[in-house]
Amino acid sequence: MQYNLTQEKIKIIQSLGELLKNGTDNNVIIHIGENSYFKKFYAHSVILRCRSEYFNKIFSSKNIKKNDGKYIIEKPKITPQAFDVILEYLYIGEINITNKTGTELLNIIIASEDLLLKELSKFVKEFVINYHPQLLQNDPVGILQLVNENKTFIHIREFCMEKICSETEILFKSDKFTQLSASLLEIILERNDLNLDEIEVWNILIKWISAQKDREIKNFIKLIRFYDISSEDYMIKIKPNEEILPEKLRNDLLKFYMIPGHKPDCKTLPRRIVDSVIINRKHVAIFVNWIDRRSENVENNIKSIPYKFNLLYRASRDGDTVAELHKRCNNKGATIIVIKIKDSEQVVGGYSSIGWSSNDNYESSANNFVFTIPNRMYPETAKLLYGYDDPYSIFRRHFPIFGYDDLNYDRNRNRNGNNPFSYPKFHGVPKGNLYVDDYEIIQVIKKTSIINNTIENTSFIKNIVENFGTTMKNIEYTSNKSNQKSILKRLICGKS
Repeated sequence: MQYNLTQEKIKIIQSLGELLKNGTDNNVIIHIGENSYFKKFYAHSVILRCRSEYFNKIFSSKNIKKNDGKYIIEKPKITPQAFDVILEYLYIGEINITNKTGTELLNIIIASEDLLLKELSKFVKEFVINYHPQLLQNDPVGILQLVNENKTFIHIREFCMEKICSETEILFKSDKFTQLSASLLEIILERNDLNLDEIEVWNILIKWISAQKDREIKNFIKLIRFYDISSEDYMIKIKPNEEILPEKLRNDLLKFYMIPGHKPDCKTLPRRIVDSVIINRKHVAIFVNWIDRRSENVENNIKSIPYKFNLLYRASRDGDTVAELHKRCNNKGATIIVIKIKDSEQVVGGYSSIGWSSNDNYESSANNFVFTIPNRMYPETAKLLYGYDDPYSIFRRHFPIFGYDDLNYDRNRNRNGNNPFSYPKFHGVPKGNLYVDDYEIIQVIKKTSIINNTIENTSFIKNIVENFGTTMKNIEYTSNKSNQKSILKRLICGKS
């Protein structure tokens, strides 16, 4: 007959849970919170000692406070809701956080850090980022203020910022948006990944300013990319209040709107989403569809851009030479080249999924494409052609060459081949003489989570199970992803 140790462990854990619940023979009173958020908790020093390094040090101190033979511990900065979860974890090795709000989860992390419960803190942080998509929904302003003020939330803070910049309505349509602090608003408006048209950013700023008392707008002016606002939007929505803009900026904007080709004299931040003088976020949304071979229209995709677009090279800025191009662009992975045709609004270019190098040979790729945008002011006019995946998809050594001579910008002779070979016939692209205003090469990188998804790591799962899941039965430590998710689900729900 074999004795079932697992069942006995479960009974022990259940007994400890009952001990916590009824408080029999407790010798510790813990004062948690303050004012209306105050609560007394009763515990047993022997359990706290063996389960927590922090409490072990407390009980080892000669200066620990006692009253009527019981230890008195005071933690006014921890919330009762958070400590309730922590105390249950210390007694029975389980936590139940599935129905906690974002604020409650963050308070559990703060308390865990304060009590030196590093594994618990790490686990809840992972849960917040990987399994709590509604973190910001109910109180985005409160959550942002909390994560911004506490150093322990570095990763969660960036996660929240990325979420808000991608799904802007979470914050800017919140009833509490105008309660956001000035410092946080500055951080958000400065970010290049804020996925809004610039006139929308201006409207948001005016709404926030109008709700403040004695708040000047001058500190925020530098955060608005005015040169990305259309002349129509400027005249209708900004000009009635343009006296709040610096005189130099007003005069330069007038030149920018009235004089074709005028380059801004006033310093401005890079264009949002993509630092380009040729394309903007609406063009990027189209490129995303093409890269992923999706059929959604631009409006559906513009709020969800799963790639980062980093400017590597601009001819007018970096020098129009082969050497400089390859110095900045070699071995950078997938890239898009955009070429602005001289004396027109037409843009042509191509996407290389394998990037550029100095190898003197052609290479194949079925994911490459070439495109034309007859009028960049109307992104919906864009057209593309995917390659045939033949051996001549791209030539990577000199200036960008797509196909054998399909899109071949020869800057020395200012010409383009446009002879169909590796791609279908490219209608609407100049053949022969090709004069350009400027061209850019932009790196395309798939976005990743702000932290690594540690449920992929078997050793980490085993560590969590050993420290949190002492009541679980018959668990095999494998690298199977579905098994690991099941383990995490049990931990989070607090079920054996």
